[in-house]
Amino acid sequence: MVPDSSATAPRLKRPSWKDPRLLVGVLLVLVSVAGVTFLVGSADRTTEVFAARDGIAVGERLTPDNVVRAKVRLGDTEQHYITAAEGLPKDVVAVQRIGKDQLVAKASVGGADRLDRKPVALSITQTLPSQATAGARVDVWVAQPDAKNGFSEPKLILPGAEIAEVTTGSTALGSSKTTVLMVLVEDKQMPALLGAQANDAKISVVWNPGGVR
Repeated sequence: MVPDSSATAPRLKRPSWKDPRLLVGVLLVLVSVAGVTFLVGSADRTTEVFAARDGIAVGERLTPDNVVRAKVRLGDTEQHYITAAEGLPKDVVAVQRIGKDQLVAKASVGGADRLDRKPVALSITQTLPSQATAGARVDVWVAQPDAKNGFSEPKLILPGAEIAEVTTGSTALGSSKTTVLMVLVEDKQMPALLGAQANDAKISVVWNPGGVR
């Protein structure tokens, strides 16, 4: 069969703005561009949060004097930190030590009733290692006085106690130097330590590099 030469070949129609397919294509391009712009903007966005000025000890109240503001990129972790927009919470203390320049996490502060450890001062005359600084862990040993004007064998009563503060001073006569360690003690450990102090026991501390308790 010979094709009819009089038949007209179909013509391609120029797309119209009313064509749904064209509108959908334009919409997809716009959404894609907007998504990329959002991701780039989010990656470059900084948040102003609080950081410890010189370190905040456990039990220390959070105030404008012991924090500074810092602009950092937090991304999805922003919700875990106290932002400048939120402001400093009132009547909260550090429930975990916050080191110098460390960002203040919401989990590291709370009401005083959340404190499960309390600082106790230990007067130490022995030479301490340079690692015995705030935040480090030490083992506290106690030797009770005996009937022979000596001391019994030392016993470990506070394994892996955290140092809250270290202060170096001297005795009243200035004849010897004394270091005062503020160590964090749990309530259940308190009687043994306070009893040792009241009984004039000899207290020694040993640096615990692994922080094992």
